[in-house]
Amino acid sequence: MNDTEKMSKDTTPTKVHTPADTRRIKTLCLIRHAKSSWKYPGLSDADRPLSTRGRREAALMGRVLSERGFAPDRWFSSPALRALRTAEAVAGAVGWSVSRIALEQCLYERSSAEMLAFLKTMDDHAAWVACVGHNPELTDLAYRLASKNIANVPTCGVVEMRFVMERWQVLGQSEPISVSFDFPKNHL
Repeated sequence: MNDTEKMSKDTTPTKVHTPADTRRIKTLCLIRHAKSSWKYPGLSDADRPLSTRGRREAALMGRVLSERGFAPDRWFSSPALRALRTAEAVAGAVGWSVSRIALEQCLYERSSAEMLAFLKTMDDHAAWVACVGHNPELTDLAYRLASKNIANVPTCGVVEMRFVMERWQVLGQSEPISVSFDFPKNHL
């Protein structure tokens, strides 16, 4: 490894960027909703709440992200209740107003290609975008964008990717410079 590389926490080599590069760094954080409850079989899929374990793990990952300085410029959530409650729990832990979380239909029951198309429309002034969604689409998108194999994003799993790009519309045209992948079991 040369002087311009360092090892990230997950041992993925990442280039050290100069201050001029930092304005071109875009961060995408994909968060799978926490564990949902099946206690009420009459509820529609979109109305399923978080389970007790899900609420606990969402709060845990919120604390973990807070300690890492999690501060997205834009935050989107699937309109499904379990995703929104996950976003709210994480937002509370990192000091974000839940009123700033935008509900986005393309994060619920849509393909990873549709999710990618949505992300490519982001305002280029947003350097950090977070999305709370569902599997299998979230894992598919992470696999498609990440430079390493992510076979499954578990409930309340977090995949954070950093890209050198000035415009969101080119997302997916190059590999990320760093990828971190974390989930609740890493902290139990």
